[in-house]
Amino acid sequence: MSQASFMNRQALYLHPDTTRVIVRPLNPTTEPRDLNPTDKIRANHIVERVLALDPEVAAHLLVDVLENFQGRHRNLLETFEARADVMEQALSAHGTFSKVQRQLIGAYFLSEYSFEASALFNPSIVPHPDQSDAPKGGLRFILSLRAVGEGHVSSLTFRGGTIAADGSLTVDPTARLASSPRVKLRVPKPDGDEIEVMFNPDEELSERVIFPVTNSQSNGIEDARFVEFSDGDRKTYYATYTAYNGKAIRSELIETRDFLSFRMLPLRGTAARNKGMALFPRRIDGKYAMIARQDNENLYLIYSDDLYRWDGGQAILKPQFPWEFVQIGNCGSPIELDEGWLLLTHGVGPVRKYSIGAALLDKNDPSRVLARSVEPLLHPEPSEREGYVPNVVYTCGAMRHNDEIILPYAISDTYSNFATIKIAALMKAMS
Repeated sequence: MSQASFMNRQALYLHPDTTRVIVRPLNPTTEPRDLNPTDKIRANHIVERVLALDPEVAAHLLVDVLENFQGRHRNLLETFEARADVMEQALSAHGTFSKVQRQLIGAYFLSEYSFEASALFNPSIVPHPDQSDAPKGGLRFILSLRAVGEGHVSSLTFRGGTIAADGSLTVDPTARLASSPRVKLRVPKPDGDEIEVMFNPDEELSERVIFPVTNSQSNGIEDARFVEFSDGDRKTYYATYTAYNGKAIRSELIETRDFLSFRMLPLRGTAARNKGMALFPRRIDGKYAMIARQDNENLYLIYSDDLYRWDGGQAILKPQFPWEFVQIGNCGSPIELDEGWLLLTHGVGPVRKYSIGAALLDKNDPSRVLARSVEPLLHPEPSEREGYVPNVVYTCGAMRHNDEIILPYAISDTYSNFATIKIAALMKAMS
């Protein structure tokens, strides 16, 4: 199977940018109540030192901080004050504060973080919820990406772009600034907090960075698989992702309708203990459906009446060809075609070489595998072999547009590119 017969690699490389930074809490947790006793003592020492400053010195220091950092962030004073609000428990023992003192204290409990300094990879793509400025015969899209910075902490970031009527792709320029959302709602639950975060509407799409905000995510929000889910006339964007706390992983769900407000919560059930879950874009026979890899080797089909609980499952795809002998996994949500459900897969072969393949599932009964790609659709070219993790091509989700599949993919866990696939040719190439 010749890739050239149905696939066209683009040259829309999205590389990590070390100049894009956010501010995040200086301590390793977001809430002072989670600090250990030693850290609480240190926090109070910092507060005491700020309070001991002469008011004029404190004012000059705040001006100096603003001059040093103002061009790198939006609304810094408001950010400092918001951080001081979160630190209220540490502040309450010290009486009243002037506005300058509160803002300075907020600044001392923040640090800059270059969130994509190491990698910008594992993308997924969905139609933009606002198509008002889409070209005739074309489409606006949103690309989600996994960004990795210092300490290998993963966050979620976005880009916008356009598919023209002829299938050509453009990606919007990336904003210079970057911002984290405010936590609008936090509901503690026994199996993990439910969080709602919100960005300001004046922040461009590419400014928005969802950084870990719960203990289960503290070391990363990894590999979000976004899908536009249709439930009657209602469309919601869901993404399964891997929450990692440095020791354990679990699957969680993020949902949004506008990419401004996001709700995040853990998935429950025996099938949610592993990574790599991908939601079908609609119900099947009234049930939600997922593709998942529960045993680190095979792909399973799971049904559920409850979007937030997943148990059991049926193995439908196992390693069959040499390029996938080590394991297979999904590469995003299935794509509905006239012929069936197109499921992009990844396979791991000799020397841990990752490739992307495909399977075609029956539209009414996805447990029936109608066809598979004997050879990979996409494997690392010589120019794509080097990076943080060599010999890897990977995607977290593609999208159909007219007669093509738009496939964003990551290269060696470092940067990202796009390819387009002719659907008719791909169907002929599968067996």
